[in-house]
This record gives sequence, C-alpha cells and structure tokens, in this order.
Amino acid sequence: MPLALAQLQDLRERISDRLRPWSRSAQFWVRAADIYTSYKVCQLRTGFVKDEEEREAMWEQQHELGAQKMYSLCSELGGLFLKAAQILGKPDLSPMAWVKRLVTLCDRAPATPYDVVRDVVEKQFEKNFDDIFEFFDVEPVGSASIAQVHRARLRLSKTDVAVKVQHPGAEHLMMVDIWNMQAMALFLQKYDINFDLFSATKEMEKQICYEFDFVREARAMERIREFLRVTNKKPPVMVPRVIPGMVSREVLVMEFIKGTPIMNLGNEMAKRGIDPGGKIAAMAKQKILSDLTLAYGQMILKDGLFHADPHPGNILICKDTEVALLDYGQVKEMPEDLRLAYANLVVAMADDDLLRAEEGFRELGIKTRTIADNKLEELFQLSLRMFDTRLPPGVTVMSPFADDSSLTKIGVESFPEELFSVLRTIQLLRGLTVGMGLTFSCAQQWRPIAEEALLKAGRLRDIRLLCVLIERETNLNFTKLVQLQNQSKREVFSGDYFGEVEIATINEHRIRNIL
Repeated sequence: MPLALAQLQDLRERISDRLRPWSRSAQFWVRAADIYTSYKVCQLRTGFVKDEEEREAMWEQQHELGAQKMYSLCSELGGLFLKAAQILGKPDLSPMAWVKRLVTLCDRAPATPYDVVRDVVEKQFEKNFDDIFEFFDVEPVGSASIAQVHRARLRLSKTDVAVKVQHPGAEHLMMVDIWNMQAMALFLQKYDINFDLFSATKEMEKQICYEFDFVREARAMERIREFLRVTNKKPPVMVPRVIPGMVSREVLVMEFIKGTPIMNLGNEMAKRGIDPGGKIAAMAKQKILSDLTLAYGQMILKDGLFHADPHPGNILICKDTEVALLDYGQVKEMPEDLRLAYANLVVAMADDDLLRAEEGFRELGIKTRTIADNKLEELFQLSLRMFDTRLPPGVTVMSPFADDSSLTKIGVESFPEELFSVLRTIQLLRGLTVGMGLTFSCAQQWRPIAEEALLKAGRLRDIRLLCVLIERETNLNFTKLVQLQNQSKREVFSGDYFGEVEIATINEHRIRNIL
C-alpha cells in the first residue's frame, strides 16, 4: 500500500510539472490583459474630459490601480517577472505609483529551503557540506529570480565568502516567461509603442541563458576585475574575487564584501550624523557616482566586456565611499565595430554634435523613420534620452517612452539586440543619478575614453586632439608635439605616425600604446 501511494504521489508530481508551464502562461495572460485593457479604457474615458486637472487625477488613479496589479503579477509569479519589476521600477520608465510599488521587489524572490541548498552544493562539488564550510548562514543574504546568496566561512582557509546557489527548476520556468513576454512585446510594438521591443526580449532571452552558467559568470568577473586593476592605479570599483576551485555551473563561491546597499546610503549617513542633504553628503555621492560611471565607461568603451546589471541591489558602498559592484550574471561583450560606433556617438553627445550623432545612429545599425521637420534635433534628443544620464535643468524624469519624447517623432524600426544591455545600463545609471539628487552626464565623463578608443582604432583624424591626448599621456608640451610633427615632413596619419623623427624626448613606448 505505501508503495502504491508513493507511485500515485510521483504521478501527481509529474503531471503537475507538465501542467505548470501552461498554468503559468494562463496566469500571465489573464493578468496582463487586465492591466492593458484597464489602461485602454482610461485612455478612452480621458479623451472625453476637457479639464486637464480632472484628466490628470483620472490617470493618477489608474496608475495606482495598475501598479497594484503589476505588483501582484510580479510578486506572485516571481521568476523573470522579478527582473521585469527591476526594469520597470524606475522613474524614467514608469509612473511614480509603479516605481513606489515595484522598487520593493528587489531581492524578494522566494528562498530555496536550506536542505535543498545543501544538496545542490554537495552534488556540484562532490564533497560533504560540513567538510567545506565551518559556518553557513541558513538565512540567505538575498534571494533573486535565478539564485540566492548565503554568507559562509570556509573550513580550511577560514575565509568569509558569499555562496551563490541556483534555484532548482528556475531555468525552465524563466524560458516560459520570456516566450510569453516576447509575444506581449510583438503585440505592444504593433499597436502602442513605436519601438522595437521584440529585439529587447530576444536579447533578454540570450542573457538569461548566460545567467544560469556560473562558470561563465566567474570567468567574466575575473576578467573585469583584472582589467580594472591593470587600467587604473586604484580600481574605481571593487569586484569580488572568485575562490579558486569553488565554481560549478550551479554554485559560485566568491569573496564576501561587506558594505551598505546604495539604496540605504541616506539612512546610513543619518546614523553617522551626516546630513543626507548637506555638502559632505553631496561630495560623497558625487564621488560614488563618478567612480561607478568611470568603471562603466572603461568597461564598455575600452575593453568591451561590461557588467550589465547596475540596479541598486548590486551596488554596495564600503568604507571611504568605495563602491563594490556585485553579481556578474548579466555581462555583455560588445563586438568591436559596435564598441567603436558607440564611442563615436558618445563623442557626438558630449560635443552636442547633431550630424555626428546621426552618423553614430547609422553606424550602430539603429534604423529610424521620422515625421518631424527638425529630424537632426529630434534624433539628437532621442540619443540623449537613450544613451546619456544628463537631464535638462529642472527635469527629474526623462523617459524614452514619455509622451513628449522624441520617440513619438522618430520611430525606431530596428534596434540591434547587442545594444539593449548598453541602453539598460545607461537607464539604471540615470536612475541612480536622479536618486542621489545629482546632475551628471556620463557622455561628458566618457568622452576622453571614447576618443582614446577611436584613436587606437585609427578613426580619429583631429591632429590637435591627437596631440592633446599624447600630451595627456606624456606631459610633453603641445607646441613641441606640433613642431615635431612638422619636422617629420610627413602626415601624422600616414602609416606609423611619427616615422623617422627623433623623439628621444618623448616616451615613445607610451605614445605608441595610445596610437
């Protein structure tokens, strides 16, 4: 009898597993249709109301209702929808009512039971759990859609570590979610949004598959950590060190970094007697943001491999305002041509060069159609909304999808999948800028990095800029460089640049490094 009951229970579980994706899809479409139709009904109703204040009140009420429904969808279904909440829960992409509700979903995924975590670790490392760890915190530090993280101490080295463990079965459900989201994206871009949303979901699908491979994540983490160390006298951000020999596809053990989540920075300052709105706090915030964006500029424009998920839950503030960047599940490697095209656009945005921005869009493979007479101006404004963190004076929210956005006049018919990680990164950095109450342009900060990338690729043809860049590297006087160039009686860009000129006074090796 017990055997029969066990077989019956096993059959029930197998049937449940087979039906679960169908049930999950049905739940998504019922809830998504409810949210969508409620907004379309509100749009229809407000069309008959002439009073502007009354219309605004109707929309505010609708946003509150929509926020509650979206919160329920994301929190109850979990999985990929928790990631969607992280993306949508930003003031430049969603109404404030949505932001207030969805921002609370960071690291709120249901935790995998401790016994299951032990089994996964032992299976992946083929060792007894207690032989590996002297201490292992039963409660996770955080639990997200793909994995959860526990603090522990290694038995042999006595090192405090963070142990990242995948949720069993999460990968299959995430793929079901992304397929449903892709169908929704096709519907929205056909009827409501003048943007290639489907390509965004295809890139998301690719990134999600990568996130379930912790071996790949560990390699990316070590590469970025070494790149930032070599590139700077002091790395602008801290990257956790991977513990050698403790990486598998489903478990990743790394150095534990202690710090304050950036979203709690104001509270932490207040505890220490620092006025969060005062000058000292403003200086600290400026340094934090500058260091973080510098790291991103170097990763994107100089190396091409970058951390593509700078949401607040992945950023810690450590002692002396040092920034730690966590979770390398979402990393992106840009193709060389795309990296250089983006560098060209960065320079255009920093210089307010409308023609060069249009050229940058073409190089990037962004196909647009326009109904505006001032096409160049609208295209440039769209580039700022998409790819820069700056905000106009007095503006705190600037969304690519807002009613006043250039996107309503410049339709984006095709957007390269590889660029969505850059777009999302910029939007998250802008969200941090707004959250800290700062005005900051990543394009202006990244301009020297972009120019150096173009120079190394032989795509910079400005002789004065060439000399300024070399002067920056060598401390040699600009006028002297021009004299040397004239003495050579050759074009600077005619092969090996300085030819046979006697340049004993210049550090030739360093010059050729930046050329």
